[in-house]
Amino acid sequence: MQRRRLNRANKTCLSRTHSITHSQLQRQLLPTMKRTRSLQHTSGSHHLTLPLLLLLACCVAPAASGGGRWELLQRSIGVSAMHMQLLHNDRVIIFDRTDFGRSNLSLPEGRCRRNPQDRALQVDCTAHSAEYDVVRNAFRPLSVFTDTWCSSGTVAPDGTLVQTGGWNDGYRNVRAMPACYDGEDEDEDECDWMETQDALAANRWYATNQILPDGRAFIIGGRRQFNYEFYPKQAGGSPSSVVQMPFLVQTRDPEENNLYPFVHLSIDGNLFIFANNRAVLLNYKTNRIVRTYPVLPGGDPRNYPSSGSSVLLPLKPNPTHAEVLVCGGAPAGSYNSARNNGTFVPALTTCGRITITDPAAAWAVETMPTPPVM
Repeated sequence: MQRRRLNRANKTCLSRTHSITHSQLQRQLLPTMKRTRSLQHTSGSHHLTLPLLLLLACCVAPAASGGGRWELLQRSIGVSAMHMQLLHNDRVIIFDRTDFGRSNLSLPEGRCRRNPQDRALQVDCTAHSAEYDVVRNAFRPLSVFTDTWCSSGTVAPDGTLVQTGGWNDGYRNVRAMPACYDGEDEDEDECDWMETQDALAANRWYATNQILPDGRAFIIGGRRQFNYEFYPKQAGGSPSSVVQMPFLVQTRDPEENNLYPFVHLSIDGNLFIFANNRAVLLNYKTNRIVRTYPVLPGGDPRNYPSSGSSVLLPLKPNPTHAEVLVCGGAPAGSYNSARNNGTFVPALTTCGRITITDPAAAWAVETMPTPPVM
């Protein structure tokens, strides 16, 4: 197993090889939360802007539009938020793809990322990830090594963000970012991304992750990946094992439209999986589909690249039923129409709602005021 990190002393990328047990693996990849200082860094250029905005709904004079006002907190943090995750310590982890050139946020102390596999810059002294401290309105650069473009992730039980897959050199990598805290006795650079190479059994680009009750991540799909796997691997399990899922083959159309499948953990312990316009209930412990749901009316795709969204609606205490909402997307053929002809059709205006625990589960479709997409 190989881990990479940037070394402060010689400003180069080091590789370390370890032979470790499963318990050691879990301790390394889901590390104990560390305490660290959060220092604000500013960027010399504002060409790349990501305004961080706070809506103040009280203590200000109501505006004509109904109250509240926007306040610009940072003109730029230097890194675009392709991915963003709020952790329980009120820090937001922001990161972007690495193969699109330099960012507007430098790595500290002259450090550089040296990666011969990068498609844009093999030597890059700018950061492609940042940590934003909500309370202090401060940010600092983080060191992500391989390409996170369209990766996927979950937050582990100890608060660590575990991000998997991506593009190119990041296909099978796992990155762990712990929830950091302030502490004068520790170096802030100790709290940063830790990356493990080839930790996944298959390439995961546009995959979906779902946290399980035992703390593992269920990782499903991705481009040309009609299977799923678990991470971390269980003791005694093969690191190269995947479980084939014909449902992902069946839901792939000429535009794919089954990437980033929607996955929700149901109250019965099974996984509700929606891809394209169809859904099943998977017992991940026995690797069996235990239920097939009706096709969402209309037949149009809801997953990437049609790019709708989904949510498991709030559950009551001791719930007896669970309801899923799927909204937006695009009509069938939209992607090729835009790509080949430059014709952009309107997104879907409908949402489908289904009680997945109902023995006679059926979709209820509503029309929304605007077409939600992406």
